Amino acid sequence: MQELIAGAQELRIGLKPEQLDALRLYQQELIAWNERFNLTAITDDLGIQIRHFLDSLSCLLALEPGEQFSGKRIIDVGTGAGFPGIPLKIICPTIRLTLLEATAKKVQFLEHMVAQLALQKVTVIHGRAEELGHDPQHREQYHWAVARAVADLPVLIEYLLPLVQISGRVIAQKGESAPAEAQRSEWAFTQLGGQLRRLVPVDLRGLAETRYLVLVDKVAATPGKYPRRPGVPSKRPLADE
Repeated sequence: MQELIAGAQELRIGLKPEQLDALRLYQQELIAWNERFNLTAITDDLGIQIRHFLDSLSCLLALEPGEQFSGKRIIDVGTGAGFPGIPLKIICPTIRLTLLEATAKKVQFLEHMVAQLALQKVTVIHGRAEELGHDPQHREQYHWAVARAVADLPVLIEYLLPLVQISGRVIAQKGESAPAEAQRSEWAFTQLGGQLRRLVPVDLRGLAETRYLVLVDKVAATPGKYPRRPGVPSKRPLADE
């Protein structure tokens, strides 16, 4: 785990022995389950540590000086095999985490990992963001909504902003196309009650490409018609209207 430790130090994150133990168990279970289910295309130890674990932990760069995730309600939309939500929970154990995933086999793995890691205050939901965004128990209830590699930003923001309370924030983990995607999403931000805060460049150890955190503030209530019914945001992105 030396590359992970060094990469985390470059992000100014110190990993405790018990956190490394939890991540090591997570890695072992991910590899074992991936032999039966297609959970991830990244299956080597180093790839998992850098492209999954370290990439997830880079979300901590979204915090302003003095700001913390501790005690906050965070929803990870389209979490897949648990990224970035579970690594963040391991590092910040007091967050109240919701993992939303639409694929049943991945939900089964998430429930398994929550049990294996004995994680507290974690809810796993089998569902879609377009539906959860209209559920009063979840709509505008979260301090933070995070997502990684789920959809193009104009689509993704329609999934995320309805779940965030006013004064909350969205973290969209994106690749090198992030600046262009953010520019194309300005109208969508406005329609959904959001405002672009900033783009945070992320350089991960061992990776040539620059990644970004797109940070969007929730500044006004999201109109009740959003998110639109399942499938519509991806077919008719708000940036195209």
